[in-house]
Amino acid sequence: MSETRPGYHHGDLRDTLMVAALELLESGEPFSLRAVARHAGVSPAAPYRHFADREALESALAVRGLRELMDELAAGADSPATAEGIGELAVGYVRFALRRPALFRLMFGRPCDDRDDERVRAAGALHDHLEAVAAEAFPHSDPVALATAGWSLAHGLAFLHLDGKLPNADPAAVDERVRTALAAAFPSPDTTTH
Repeated sequence: MSETRPGYHHGDLRDTLMVAALELLESGEPFSLRAVARHAGVSPAAPYRHFADREALESALAVRGLRELMDELAAGADSPATAEGIGELAVGYVRFALRRPALFRLMFGRPCDDRDDERVRAAGALHDHLEAVAAEAFPHSDPVALATAGWSLAHGLAFLHLDGKLPNADPAAVDERVRTALAAAFPSPDTTTH
């Protein structure tokens, strides 16, 4: 017997659908537009008012995740434009991945669709932020190369922890592992030898 839910009576259907989709995604339940509609308590046709298909909904969720990640990274480090600050950015990145594993995998599991302007802008904002921090922390280096290297290291550490290749039960140990790895790759300019 199917559960009857109250009809949809509030103003932001798109957000309601995205919240329902995130709940399904994070719980590991089957994810389809029909399942999202059922979970949100709306008609099966309702999601199509905002999303052409499942891929469009997934892309919108990725945008939300990228913005959430950017907000956390921007707020997390007191002085990100130092070698230590870059390590703290990486810690924030890995913490986000471990706290929101299904969303993180969705955000980075597929190539960014160039036709989705919002997703391109959200991904670009993350890249731009990392490059700006790298340029300020290491002014005599190539900021694009440094941002790529730092992001690659943080991203790899995130997935190694998510996939159980590195232990993730102790958050303090994870943070320290990430800081140590970033410090090895990006030593503070005043501690390097010439």
